[in-house]
Amino acid sequence: MDFILDPFAKKKAPPAASAEAPAAEAQPEETAEKADEPAPAQEAPAAAQPQTAPAEEEPAAPEKSEHKTHEKKRSEKNAYTYPYRKRKRHRARIIVPVLILAVLLSLFIVVTHSWNDEIVTYDTSNPYITPYGQTMVSAHRSGGGIFPENTLMAFEGCVTSKDFKTDIFEFDLHITKDGKLILLHDDTLDRTTDSEEVFGVTGARPEDYTLAELKTLNFGDGFIDDNGNAPYRGLRGSAVPASLHAATLEEVLELLEKSGDYRYIIEIKNRKELGYDAADALYGILKSKKLLDKAVVGTFNAEVTRYIDEQFPDMYRSASIAEVLEFYVSALLDLKCAPGYYKYKALQIPANQFVIKLGTSRITNYAHKNNIAVQYWTINAPEDMQYLKDINADCVMSDVPDTAYGVLNAK
Repeated sequence: MDFILDPFAKKKAPPAASAEAPAAEAQPEETAEKADEPAPAQEAPAAAQPQTAPAEEEPAAPEKSEHKTHEKKRSEKNAYTYPYRKRKRHRARIIVPVLILAVLLSLFIVVTHSWNDEIVTYDTSNPYITPYGQTMVSAHRSGGGIFPENTLMAFEGCVTSKDFKTDIFEFDLHITKDGKLILLHDDTLDRTTDSEEVFGVTGARPEDYTLAELKTLNFGDGFIDDNGNAPYRGLRGSAVPASLHAATLEEVLELLEKSGDYRYIIEIKNRKELGYDAADALYGILKSKKLLDKAVVGTFNAEVTRYIDEQFPDMYRSASIAEVLEFYVSALLDLKCAPGYYKYKALQIPANQFVIKLGTSRITNYAHKNNIAVQYWTINAPEDMQYLKDINADCVMSDVPDTAYGVLNAK
């Protein structure tokens, strides 16, 4: 019954029977003699052997055939697509460099183009925007090219000069260990003072010393004049003039308030918590002296800029680095901004000293259109001063305010 129901076994039965037939014909007598023996019974399984053939082995053949078919199709597909993929990779090797080159070329054209448009004047409410042709003179680091920078001696030299006039004083602030604000440009005292000798260390930072300790230094020790002389180097102790001791913000403002009506560009040098403390102290002093509208505060530290916006929205500030880049793109595209979009009163920027050319009339026009003043640093060459005046810059910050005054006020 099993033999009949198994179609695969039925197909294999005939070969088994034909295999026994020749053996019977070769030995007929032996077969007759052993007819009564149980041998046939032992050979019965041989006759039934086709029934025990694995029924599942035969279906495996189509699977192997199907697998080979898939492999063949895949091989044929790969053979077809390989040249396409190769061409695609080849195109990518060409297209990517071409795109990069196009971007770089576009950037080169953008940053090297003059972008000088016809001068446009606007009615503005910003007190730091000047009428066309009346660019203000700012003494950068209080006139650090002709006096020891950021010292009372420098301020005194500017306000008492008979040869030039200063409109705005630019200087830098650091906070001391005991919370006082002193004037210093660098992060350390090495370059401008005798701190290495007095304190016995290199890289001394003002926040690590009290004001009294810093007052023992000679802040004119590193000054070199145009002739290569260092007139204040080597002065120690009582030989150091009081005007070359560490100058505090209060001392500077007191001197300038007595000498005339000045404005200020003030940079906070400290970062993070020290920067926050410096901003707190600066705001307190400016507010108590009613000078908040006389000063524009700047910093290169983004976190301090954010802190000023959050804590002191009534303190004028200049644009951060990120804001300057955003402004540059907006100016090139002449984008329209809602009133009050820009939180800063001034752009305090280089002119054309770096890759991006910010010294253009497109910048000044767009800034004035948005009620923002444009103040350029650090401009020491007469031809650059004249150029910035021509594009309607509001202020030129210079280490040599005497030269700037002569150029900007020439008739």
